[in-house]
This record gives sequence, structure tokens and C-alpha cells, in this order.
Amino acid sequence: MSDVVELAISRLGSAGDGVGALSDGTPLFVAGALPGETVRAEPLARRGDGVSARLVAVLAASPDRVEPPCPHFGTCGGCAIQHMSLEAGVAWKRARLEEALARGGFPDFPIAIAPPTPPLTRRRADLALSRLPDGSVAIGLHAHGSSTVTDLHSCLVLDPRLFALIAPLRAVLKRMQALRRSGSAVLNLLDTGPDLLLRTDGPLDFPARALLAAFGPEHGVPRIAWARGAGPAEIAAQTGPVALNLSGTVLAPAPGAFLQASPTGEAAIIAAVIAGLPARRVGRGRIADLYAGIGTLSVPLAQHGPVAAFEGEAEAVTALGSAVGRSGARLAATKRDLARQPLLPAELDKFAAVVLDPPFAGALEQIGMLARSKVTTVIYVSCNPMALGRDIRVLAEVGFRVTQATLIDQFLWSSQVEAVVVLARA
Repeated sequence: MSDVVELAISRLGSAGDGVGALSDGTPLFVAGALPGETVRAEPLARRGDGVSARLVAVLAASPDRVEPPCPHFGTCGGCAIQHMSLEAGVAWKRARLEEALARGGFPDFPIAIAPPTPPLTRRRADLALSRLPDGSVAIGLHAHGSSTVTDLHSCLVLDPRLFALIAPLRAVLKRMQALRRSGSAVLNLLDTGPDLLLRTDGPLDFPARALLAAFGPEHGVPRIAWARGAGPAEIAAQTGPVALNLSGTVLAPAPGAFLQASPTGEAAIIAAVIAGLPARRVGRGRIADLYAGIGTLSVPLAQHGPVAAFEGEAEAVTALGSAVGRSGARLAATKRDLARQPLLPAELDKFAAVVLDPPFAGALEQIGMLARSKVTTVIYVSCNPMALGRDIRVLAEVGFRVTQATLIDQFLWSSQVEAVVVLARA
């Protein structure tokens, strides 16, 4: 767009980019820059109300700047703040949660910090696949602001048991006609080993199925599922059962099922949710778990009272229902799309507490119903501070007050902010 400019960085944006301003006041988003730094940057293209830029040089560095430990940093889209000290990164995420609480009507509320997630413990990966011009295959994450796939040859976030599959998967995909130009691979680390869901842009022919059938036992992957594009998944090769232990209840998740990013993060979320339950009602009152997924929260909640779990994904409900039937937990799972059909006030009134862990966009429709209900305790698990601030303001306007807020930094070196906020009706 223009020549290199020199500017001061005043803050970090929500994606982890340093934010400064051009001479006319237009925001400039500089990936890799930190607050307090003076940098040279090359403006590139419009981005929202500002302009994205490439960092050319750091003229005056922040004391929070560190050497990124990963050689892919700067191109791989997985880590946004690896050039920032861990302490400064947590402080930034805490400030974002404080801003969300303030937007919701609760400024200066004290925030607890859960134990951080260690490196090499992420147990879920959603990787992009790309057929390169020479016929080889790149496996990794999209580069910042690009559709180009950064081919991963190291990763300090993923559990080594998942990362060990990337090189052999790259080799087997090279031989598969099912991957023409692009696709994806979802890896989940279950108690029975890695679980793989492949999505490709071409059909899975017999030679490809034979390759996957050999790949599974050779690399300790008991189940490999496949789908074409966004279509339904089918089992392409399976040599053994798959299982995941959720707080004592064992279930078989569907291929590609959503898991919390790490065991440490999951444990911290569960602890914060349980701590937020109303003590006088525990053991007597029913608990609703909305957007329940495979039951990560439903199962431990059932140890504190009868739980009604609601989830829109049919396969997740089936897996949870089957596991509950075997375990005898006080838990009933119901398929329900809460964006289109939120629980109504009369349905919510029967619950002593409502836990919700909505998708990134939040739960505005369901929050409106909660505000009109007689529910006295709402426990909100959030991965988006903007949606969190918007949603809890609706509850604040009808008399709810925040009683507990916990920051959970389970997405190491990323810009994502996870939090558990407990609200009680005054």
C-alpha cells in the first residue's frame, strides 16, 4: 500500500498483533510487535477499520520481548504471542477478561488465575492439508492472514504422540489420490491412542483405503475416519476400540469430536465450574449443562446433582447417552440446537444452576431466556471475551452479579482467552 513507516506500538489487538497508528490516525496492525516498542513496518492491505502490516524492524524493544522458541513462529498461524514472555502474555489475557467484565457491568472484579498449560500437552489438532506443485503434501496451520499452509516440522504445543504422526501422515497422503488440492486432518488424543479424521477433496478409492488400513496399526491409531469435504464421516479403517475417560465415565467420542485443548485446561475449567455451584442447592437441585458437547462438564457435574445436558450435535449426544447408560450417572442427554431453539424460561425455572459453554459467537438467544427465567445461578464458560461481555450485560440488567471469575490460559502462546465466570441473581 505504501512505503515503510516508523511508529510506536500502543497496545495488542485481540489477535495478538501490535497496534499503532498511521499519521492520519488509521490503526496499523503489526504482527510480531509489542506494546511500548518503536518499529518499522510495511503497510499491506485494509483490515477492518485499519491496515495490516509486516514488521520490518524493531527499533526499541519491549522488556517483555523474548526469543520465540519455535522456528515456525511468524509464519505458522498457531502461536501469536510466542515473542512475549509468559508472564506478560497472562497479564494481557487477564486485562482482556477484565475489559469483558467491565463491558458487562462489573469493573475491577478480582480475577483468579488457574495453573498454566505446559508445553507439549495439547491433545487436539485441527490441521490443514495442501497438495504442493511437486506432488508432496504440506500439513500444518495456515500462515497468518494467508491460505498458505505452514508445513510443520516441529511444534512445542502439541503432545508428542500427536506430532509424531505428522511425518508418516505426510508420506501416506502423498500417495493418496483422494487429496487433490486441499483437505484437513483432525487429531484427537484419546485414552486408546490417537484418533484421526481425514477430510479430502476427492473420493477415497480402494488403494487409499488399503494405505490407511496399514497406517493405523503401524502408528498406533486404532480408528481412522474419512469424509469428502464437509460431508458425513465414515470409518475408513479400524483395528480396535476407541475410548476417553471423562471423570470416571468412559465413552467413545465420534471422529473429530471436540475436546478441551489439554488435560490441565480441562481440569481447571471443571474445578472452576464446580466451585461456582450454589452450595445450598448442591445434591438437591437439578443442573442444566447447555452446549454440553460430549459431556466434559456434564459428567463431573452429575456427581453434585442430577444433570440435564443439551447439545445440538447428534453424535455427541449419542456417545454421552450410551456412556451414561453404562455408568448409571444421574445424567440425561438431549439433542437440541440451542441457537435455533433455546430453552425457554419455563423450562429453565426447574434448574438450581445453569452451566453453559457456548461456541465462539456466544449465546445471546439463550442468555435472553435465562434473564427472563427464575434461575439464580449461571456459570458461563467462555472462549471469547467480546461475546462474554455482551452476554453477561444482559444478565446484569436483570440483577445478576458476578461472584467468581477465573482465567484459564489453556491455549499456550495463542491469543485465545478462556474463562469461567459465575453469576448469581441478587
